[in-house]
Amino acid sequence: MLDLVCALLLYAFILSVVVAYLALFVVGKRASNARLEGHGGVMLGRGAMEATYVLFGPLVRVLLTLRVMPNTITAFSLVPALLSGVALARGHFGLGALLATASAFCDMLDGILARHLRLTSDLGELFDATVDRYVEFFLLAGLVFYFRDTPVIQILTLGAILGSFMVSYATAKAEALGVAPPRGAMRRAERAVYLIFGCAFVPLAALLWPSVTRGSPLYLSREIPIELAILVVATVTNVSAVRRLFRIADSLRARTA
Repeated sequence: MLDLVCALLLYAFILSVVVAYLALFVVGKRASNARLEGHGGVMLGRGAMEATYVLFGPLVRVLLTLRVMPNTITAFSLVPALLSGVALARGHFGLGALLATASAFCDMLDGILARHLRLTSDLGELFDATVDRYVEFFLLAGLVFYFRDTPVIQILTLGAILGSFMVSYATAKAEALGVAPPRGAMRRAERAVYLIFGCAFVPLAALLWPSVTRGSPLYLSREIPIELAILVVATVTNVSAVRRLFRIADSLRARTA
């Protein structure tokens, strides 16, 4: 019951984002947040991200009034991320999805606060990027543990971890080598959306078929939504990472020539 309630709360928030997006579309307001350049994907368009930023407006004003520092928000994001991993490892997918969403909100809020307070710095970027890697790992590690009796899904989850880190590595390496980071699918925000959506729909699937995957993923089970999400993330992230590395190599050859 707790998982279903958490999932319903998440559905309600998604509905509010859709309503905000439609409102922005109706009034003709165009996306203007520079931080969203190059972000988004199939499931996470820039319009949806802009609508989410608009919804955060009142909360941002409260945090500014309380003088909460961006690094405090960044560090706090580790707490719901860790709890999310624990919840997923125990099979509480609705709760895990809600906690993972809370952690993702913290990641958005710290950047907004930093720009409002004009506290952006290389040190802050380093801290934020480091925390992001831990946050993503906690979620995927919880799934690895949960699917410990299902080798196929566990291997796919490990593949998702590898692909996720390689996409981030390719971008960081391009910046270190002084070439333009190549764009591609499955940036961190989009990966999070796929995995969170997959987890959030497990409680709903459990109402239709309550069976649980054990040993074989070949029969209908309540975990199908997250299994499909893991499959998509594992496949697309690794393909995207390889394509990014090839583009970086082409840029380096062109620069050398």
